[in-house]
Order: sequence, then C-alpha cells, then structure tokens
Amino acid sequence: MTTLFLKNADVLVTMDADRREIQDGALLVADNVVRAVGTTDDLLSAYPFLSDASDVSAVRVINARGTVVLPGLVNCHHHLYQTLTRTVGTGGGMVLFDWLKTLYPIWAEMDGEAVYVSAKVGLSELALSGATTVADHLYLFPNGATLDDEIRAAQEVGVRFHPTRGGMSLGESKGGLPPDRVCDDEAHILKDSQRVIETFHDPEPYSMLRVGLAPCSPFSVTTDLMRESAALARQYPLVNLHTHLAETKDEDRFCLEMFGMRPVEYAESVGWLGDDVWFAHVVHPNRAEVKRLAHTHTGVCHCPTSNMILASGIAPIREMLDNGVQVALGVDGSASNDGNHMLGEARQAMLLQRVGWPGFESRADRLSAREALELATLGGARVLRRDDIGSLEPGKAADFVAFRVDDLAHAGGLNDPVAALVTCTPARAWLSVINGRIVVEDGELRTVDLGPLIERHNQISRGMLRRAGVG
Repeated sequence: MTTLFLKNADVLVTMDADRREIQDGALLVADNVVRAVGTTDDLLSAYPFLSDASDVSAVRVINARGTVVLPGLVNCHHHLYQTLTRTVGTGGGMVLFDWLKTLYPIWAEMDGEAVYVSAKVGLSELALSGATTVADHLYLFPNGATLDDEIRAAQEVGVRFHPTRGGMSLGESKGGLPPDRVCDDEAHILKDSQRVIETFHDPEPYSMLRVGLAPCSPFSVTTDLMRESAALARQYPLVNLHTHLAETKDEDRFCLEMFGMRPVEYAESVGWLGDDVWFAHVVHPNRAEVKRLAHTHTGVCHCPTSNMILASGIAPIREMLDNGVQVALGVDGSASNDGNHMLGEARQAMLLQRVGWPGFESRADRLSAREALELATLGGARVLRRDDIGSLEPGKAADFVAFRVDDLAHAGGLNDPVAALVTCTPARAWLSVINGRIVVEDGELRTVDLGPLIERHNQISRGMLRRAGVG
C-alpha cells in the first residue's frame, strides 16, 4: 500500500477521547493504519521526509484544503437488496406490515445475481455518501441466492463489511407475517449460518469482513430460532446478533398476543440482550426498557428516515443517550428510505429529535449536529464492537472521508464548517479512504463502473416487478 499524507484540511474531526477538531489538519497513513494526526505543520516537523513528498514519490499526498475530514461513517442497518424495489408503496404511503405484505411477493423473484447487483448499487451509493463500514441484513434467499453474493459485491466496491445471515421461518400458516414461500427451514438456516461464519468471518483487528447472525424479527421467526442463533453466534469470537425490534405499535400488539410479552421483554427471554446484540429501530420502548438496554450494553440502530416514511414513529434517542444506551445510525432498506446517504441520515436524526414526540415537547437543542455525527462514527463502531474504527488517531484503521465546504451549498456556513455538514444540504463525499485505499476521489467512485451497473440493476428490477404482476 502507498503511504498517504493528507494535509491542509480546513478542519479534521478526530472523534478521539477529547473530541479534538484540528484546524489545518493532517494525518499520515501507512500499512492501512493511521500513524499520526495533528496540524499540517506538526506532521511536517515530525516527519521531515513529507516536505519533499509528492504524488510521484512513495508517498501519496492529498491536499484537503476546502474540506472537513471525518472518520469514515458507519451504517449499522441496511437491506441492500431493496434498491431493486425503491418507491414501491412509499409514494402513496403504507405502514410497515402493509408495506411488507406488498413487497414480499416481489422479493420472492430475486436470485443470486439480483442480490449481487443490488448490493453493489447500494454500497456504491453509500460509499459516495461517506460510509466506509456497512452492516447489512439479508433475511430471504430465494432461487439459490446466498450471503456470498453480497459479500462479493462489497469486496469489489471496497467497503468494510458486516453482513448478517438472516432468515424467516414463521410463515403465515404458522401465525407469522410473511408468506410461506419466502420462509426457510430452520435447520437449513442454522447450517448455512455456521457455513458463512466459518467461511468468511474474520475477527482480527482491521478486519474487512465480519459476519453476524440475524433472524429477521419477532413476527417472522420462532423462539427456537432466536435461541439457537444466539447459542451458535456465541461459539465464535465477535460474531454479533442483530434483528428488528420494537419498530411499530403493530409489533407491540403481535408480541403481546403471540408471546404475552412486549418486544424487549421477549428479546431478553430468548437470550437476546448484551453487548453482542444490536437492534434496528427500537421506536417504542418504555422508560424501563430503555434502562434495561443501557444496563445490558445492548446496542440500538436508529433509522430516522425509514421510521418517518413508514409512519412508525420517533425513537426516543435523546432519552436513550442520556441513559447510556449505545446508539448507532442506519439508512435501513433502500425501499423504506429510497436513498442511501449516511450524512443525510445524520441530518435526519438531528432534525427528528428536535421535533419531539408524545410526552416530549419540541426542543431545538435536543440533538446537536456534532452529536449526530458522533452517532454516525463512534456510535456505529461501538455497536459493532469495533475499537479499530470510528475515530482518527494513531493505531486506528485508515478509514476517513472528506467533504468539500468551499462549494455553493456551504457558502456562508464557514463559521462552523463541521456543523454545516449536517445543517446544510448533505454533500457527496469528495474523498473516501477505506483500509488505506482510495475508493472515492474528486467525488467519483474509483472502484466501480456505475453506468453498466445501473443499467443491469434496472433490468433486473423491471423483470422482478413484471413477474410479480406489479406496474
């Protein structure tokens, strides 16, 4: 790998223990790891060879003047395959259960190529938004599709990837929500879960690929699968557990009727609380449940745009943070967001908390711009149990992004360019470095030819919709 020297950033946001924001910031990367962080003058003084470095030498120099540099953004919840079905049900407006019932028959038409191409589209869009680490939740595998298909896409795009092997086993005939045709045998789910862990999971520091297990939701899997997935995951180091929880009032009712418990209580009853567990959404916890999540160090991934577009509600993130819950951000599935923009998601999180919710008045200071950025960086790293990403300091992985703040959208906002990233129109990443490799440069993705990819993606999407009798 080429040694990288980034210099002259207007501001370099470290997210270190002191939350330093360095004017005229610089960092030195070697062997995929951050070696030094400071002002440009500091690093030039400490490493005299950098004074003579140029792009033609062994050191790649990046002049970041006019930008704010951040640790790479961490997206902790996604369904990448859903890029194939954007706008289905979202334009007119559907709540979660109705939306899922509409989409299940379309998703049943996927195959391995569809999973691969859609993942590559979604990951490309995320990379251009500043995401360097992505956790994905793939929970249905029709027509021979496997988790391997999206792993191949992630490796080609170049993102740090946390795919989770999901599954659905509780079909309509057994009292669940999904149709039986998109469900799978639990023995097969567990066998394949073990296969993907043993084939792909890398628990070592700076790992580019860690696998998790993710039975889909309380309304689509059995208690046996929840318990057995947890037992399997805990046989391996740093294999995390993930599922949807407490997303809607409909889910509250389902859990009370099916299990006689609210969602968080149900999760605890099947061994699903702890620092190796993170839940997507958690829109409707009560105050006792918030405290229980904090006490058990269980993670939460906030998905504000999806929660708004499906009218699920507003998660009490301020209350969670004040009680010590570990909170991350996710864009959720492309079909319940219709976009993949992590910086935009940080902005939505900030705005939505300020609006307020029943029992909490609107309050402009409920979540600051910097807190939103912290959720998108350190918050995600903590939830994924990673101490090698999320901040820019010596010894951390060389994952960082730069956004231009000398452009039209940020004109007049340079009194606080860090806040401007979230308060102004969300920008496209100007630079993205992942594991020491330049993935986005001058606002362009360098690892993927997007034109043919988008064309093939749209062909697959149209074919799925046609076969499902939609449109």
